[in-house]
Amino acid sequence: MITEDARALLETGPVCDSCLGRPFAERSFGLTNAERGRALRTTIAMEDDADFEPDEPGDCWVCEGYSGTVDAIAETVVDALEDADFATYQVGSRVPPLVEENDRLLREDAGLEPDVGESFKREVNREVGRRVGAKTGTDVDFDRPDVLGIVDLAAFDPLEALESESVTSHAVDIQLNPAFVYGRYRKLERDIPQTEWPCRECGGSGTQLSDDGEEPCDYCGGSGYMYDTSVEQVVRPHVVDAMDGDEGTFHGAGREDVDARMLEEGRPFVLEVKRPKIRDPDPAELEREINAAAEGSVEVEGLRLATYEMVERVKEHNASKRYRADVEFAEPVDEADFEAAFEELTGTTVQQDTPQRVDHRRADLTRERTVYDIDGELRSPTEAEVRLHGEGGLYVKELISSDAGRTEPSLAGLLETDAEVTALDVFGVEGEEEPFELEEYFLDEPRDDGEAAAADA
Repeated sequence: MITEDARALLETGPVCDSCLGRPFAERSFGLTNAERGRALRTTIAMEDDADFEPDEPGDCWVCEGYSGTVDAIAETVVDALEDADFATYQVGSRVPPLVEENDRLLREDAGLEPDVGESFKREVNREVGRRVGAKTGTDVDFDRPDVLGIVDLAAFDPLEALESESVTSHAVDIQLNPAFVYGRYRKLERDIPQTEWPCRECGGSGTQLSDDGEEPCDYCGGSGYMYDTSVEQVVRPHVVDAMDGDEGTFHGAGREDVDARMLEEGRPFVLEVKRPKIRDPDPAELEREINAAAEGSVEVEGLRLATYEMVERVKEHNASKRYRADVEFAEPVDEADFEAAFEELTGTTVQQDTPQRVDHRRADLTRERTVYDIDGELRSPTEAEVRLHGEGGLYVKELISSDAGRTEPSLAGLLETDAEVTALDVFGVEGEEEPFELEEYFLDEPRDDGEAAAADA
């Protein structure tokens, strides 16, 4: 009988209503543990025709008073969140080992299973969390909340908290989870890398040692970077500032070569902002600000507030690419042979060993990639424009040059002459089976055509 189990629990010593009700947490959905405990205590008093004498949390040998502090803890958490911008939250706690041991001994001394009902830690998390949600008008999220509040119960004396009805702010640690902005970038000039490229000689410090001490690095001119700027350096500061965050990380859907332009539809990216205090900047205004500051070297479009899952989607989603290349041949090429080579390559799966130009930083593997379509035109017997659509991961320069036979078949191999890409542009990066931009990955509403035009103006 449930009342017999409750009597056994009460015989262990003073037990507050929450601790008395917690072993029966799976009974009667909709009640708090304190309500369960009080109901059991009331039932026993009526059965015994005895005076009703509840045990206060401050006298409870199990929780040592902590059960009575959840209101004060919630107030402290809400105060700590005052400057945070969030729509979802979660509350966690660190419970003193002695209280966790008492919670286990309570059940053991009463002859109950050690894990029956609910743990003290879970009750604290739920009761504090419920109050935080009610006070802030936000929703709990157990998977990926905007903010996470961790309460360290050992950081305050529960009896003092019961008397003062307050808990020190030192007991609460607030974690602001990252926020994410998705978009596409166009790189309109060559020799701009996607991400920061620290100087290989000075390691990014911008200095080197000489007989006279430190001086600017000769290799990078003291900038600390191999290139003056990058797409990341253009985009990141504006997004981080708009969200009042600590730092940002750039995630791209692959990357083009430093000397290649990224045109037309652009390449998808996500800017991850750490510890943002603002989570809902105006994407259209942010877009205008970035494009104005970039002065035509880089452009972004389609900025939207995204979920954290968009980072994985951008990095892992299978995508095909479209390219345009200027090509020079070592010997004159016959137009009929030129067209025949395209017919041979269209729809072909090529074998590509890791190119010599990147084998110092990538594993030496043989990759199979499909050329969906390829065509072009001869501008002169030794110059051509080549356009192609290929599977993600296809090394385009090597498809054309053969990379000393490391790519088979290749345009150079079929034409039996050396070929070199002198300029490369990427025109499109699109999902193989579905687009990157599915609404389930966004937190804001899509902009209409009028808003998009205003952002581009």
